[in-house]
Amino acid sequence: MNASFIYMTTGTAEEAHAIGKALVEEEFAACVNIVDGMQSIYRWEGQVCEAQEVVLIAKTRSDQVGPLIARVKELHAYECPCVLALPIQEGNPAYLEWIINCGGP
Repeated sequence: MNASFIYMTTGTAEEAHAIGKALVEEEFAACVNIVDGMQSIYRWEGQVCEAQEVVLIAKTRSDQVGPLIARVKELHAYECPCVLALPIQEGNPAYLEWIINCGGP
């Protein structure tokens, strides 16, 4: 399969919306879903931290993963943003074809 699922987090809904919109408008992703209200517990610089975050889930062609990650890092407020790619192994063939055919160079 030539499609990937990208999991990202941001600190605010506004930042998530700005990043998601940029990724779709600039053809790095076919679609971005935004899920607000996630509670995160994580270790950062030797401390255990807690924060409210917003999840972004993007669907994109696998050849767009590297450029998408680079673009998110440019747009993101975090020093070390969470941007993780998972290959899509199966799914609705028509939906997967739509992802593959949506934009990008």
